[in-house]
Amino acid sequence: MAAQSLYEELARQLSAIGAVKRGLARILPPECPGGSAAVLTLLERYGEMRISRLAELLAVDLSVTSRHVAHVAERGWIERSADPADKRSRIVRLTPAGQSMIDDLGLRTTEMFAYTLKDWSDDEVGQLNTMLARLRDSFGDCRGPVRTPEPRALRTPAAEARTPA
Repeated sequence: MAAQSLYEELARQLSAIGAVKRGLARILPPECPGGSAAVLTLLERYGEMRISRLAELLAVDLSVTSRHVAHVAERGWIERSADPADKRSRIVRLTPAGQSMIDDLGLRTTEMFAYTLKDWSDDEVGQLNTMLARLRDSFGDCRGPVRTPEPRALRTPAAEARTPA
């Protein structure tokens, strides 16, 4: 098990990930803010779906999702239609214009990372991808109830000295 100081440093490093997220946000075209980009990305990855499922994947309220969906629909990047299984529900899917925007976002992201990480080797970028995927997998979906470990006493040298063997 890693030392507590390693976990504390990991927490600090992950908190600083905001700088990466801000960098990604700066490359988005003005007509496609982060919420819209997230909607398009999820529809490309998972295919057509109900707005309620999209809200689950975005991990935001249905009203927030509806605003994002309205924004991308107004630009012609998605289409909405009645769900054949439940006429009260709407299905959303990418349009060719939406796929074109996704392609543009992918190019922008790739160029930004290539420029920013130009002094990294391909192996280092690969290792980062592997470790980030492993970290994400360790946390699972994270959309269900919050699971936290039971509190436990921190292991310090003084505490270890007092613990009978």
